[in-house]
Amino acid sequence: MSTPVSSIRNLGPAMEAACRRAGIGSAEEVRALGTDAVYRRLLETGGQPHFIGYYVIEMGLQGRPWNDCHGAEKEALRRRFDVIVAAVKGTGLSGIERQLDQIGTGLRR
Repeated sequence: MSTPVSSIRNLGPAMEAACRRAGIGSAEEVRALGTDAVYRRLLETGGQPHFIGYYVIEMGLQGRPWNDCHGAEKEALRRRFDVIVAAVKGTGLSGIERQLDQIGTGLRR
């Protein structure tokens, strides 16, 4: 018997629907895949990159509130997120955003 994705803390109906579109049908699958693989599949099936969506999964899998991520831990998660997004979508920046990032404005924090 499988448990709904929405049974994981912080993950509601919208995340459950996104997971379903990505071929992930249960909380057990989310747990087995882990945050990075789940998020990669969400992006590969049309999801748009959003850091909060990424760390909500991570916090949920740890049984923690979605907003319980701070400091060095959040920075480390951001680096993981950026690697996944770059691998699936490229830099994620276009036009003026890419130019500003190249000159080091720090907008991507």
